[in-house]
Amino acid sequence: MVNPDYPVFYDLDNYRPDDNVGYLMRLILSSMAHDIDAQLAGSDLTNAQWLPMLKLHQGHASTVAELARACNLDTGAMTRLLDRLEAKGLCKRIRSETDRRVVNIALTENGREVAHGIPQVLCSVLNQHLTGLNVDEFSNLKNLLQRVLSNTSRAGAAHTPLALLSQDADCAPAPLSSLATGNSDAL
Repeated sequence: MVNPDYPVFYDLDNYRPDDNVGYLMRLILSSMAHDIDAQLAGSDLTNAQWLPMLKLHQGHASTVAELARACNLDTGAMTRLLDRLEAKGLCKRIRSETDRRVVNIALTENGREVAHGIPQVLCSVLNQHLTGLNVDEFSNLKNLLQRVLSNTSRAGAAHTPLALLSQDADCAPAPLSSLATGNSDAL
């Protein structure tokens, strides 16, 4: 629901699909995904595969269910993704010794080496896309995006990214500024 205290930016008279913020954000994400794919080509990782690898490497998840939640995927999609990563020799499944229903996921030595390089790729891609912004503009951009994101939770959508992130504080993304320190959950 639109708040009457704030202006309405789009209506049927001025709506142009190619000039709305959602479309612009989608174009940016698509460009970043393409650049991440290009930079990860030597590692044999795709854009879809780097996040689970990074979550495992940083200790944010250790089971299929935890990893699926951390990556905002259903367990079936995560299982298929892990099948591909395991076939590449990047991770392995280990059945829990205390609870046979639980399957733990661990990176192989090769997987740890590949995952170790992911933050540098993400920093490079993010910095490339932020070229031309000064520190204040960067800060304003982050603040505005965070405000737009917070509107998703105010709308009452329990399935929104912000709501999902708040369910597991350990997996919440860090601010973009933390990328300089190697934490790339923000992308």
